[in-house]
Amino acid sequence: MTLNSIYVDNLIKTALLEDINYLDTTTDYLIDENQENTAIFLAKSSGVLCGIEVALRVFEILQPNGFEAKVYKHDGDKLVKGEIIAEIHGKTRTILKGERTALNLIQHMSGIATATNKAVEIVSGTKASIADTRKTLPGMRPLQKYAVTVGGGRNHRYNLSDAAMLKDNHIDAGGGIANAVSKLKSKLGHMTKVELEVRNLDELNQALEAGVDVIMLDNMSPELMKQAVDITAGKALLEASGGITDETLREIAETGVDIISMGALTHSVKAFDISLKIK
Repeated sequence: MTLNSIYVDNLIKTALLEDINYLDTTTDYLIDENQENTAIFLAKSSGVLCGIEVALRVFEILQPNGFEAKVYKHDGDKLVKGEIIAEIHGKTRTILKGERTALNLIQHMSGIATATNKAVEIVSGTKASIADTRKTLPGMRPLQKYAVTVGGGRNHRYNLSDAAMLKDNHIDAGGGIANAVSKLKSKLGHMTKVELEVRNLDELNQALEAGVDVIMLDNMSPELMKQAVDITAGKALLEASGGITDETLREIAETGVDIISMGALTHSVKAFDISLKIK
């Protein structure tokens, strides 16, 4: 997955406007407009880097000319506490005004990449892939989903137009599994996949009978998931979802499901500790 530069610039400009408003009271009154400094991005913990180019873009937008950067670590690189990620040089006002926005972005993205990588390592040796969800922060989805891929995970639906996915409310409002799937398939093109969420083995059998492509096992116990894998026997992809944590990941992966989707990768991830220090 790659990031759209127009989206990135628009997001950064919105964030800078939110943070700076019309004046940086401290920096604009304290620092001469021609003063320049060098600063370093420093890893304060160990994990997976993500978002360094996005962070640097913050300063490039604030200072289109004369800003320089030396990048020592790139997205996807493993970081060790104390490592220098990048060195920047530019107007001191640029560095100080962009510091918080740049750190907010790189810390959040690296936190997602690190959490995803940990999950991927936990399920290593099984057939299960780690995927994200649409439980993302408004306006941040492209960055968050990019960070998941940097950490070794896979993207679920990017948005509602990507694929048809019948959840419990769709099924209840659409007249049951058979009716809802039949109606959808009559209107979808042959390239569009259908996923259906099931809560028990009875609904699983109905989903298989309806011929869906992917079946989401929602909040099922590992014991039920094992039974679902046996019943499905490769007729559809099986996705485990719902309240999954690092502590339960391995047991779920060993049931034989194909995909494990985790909302926690994006909706409540811990920021990765990175600092920006003027030399």
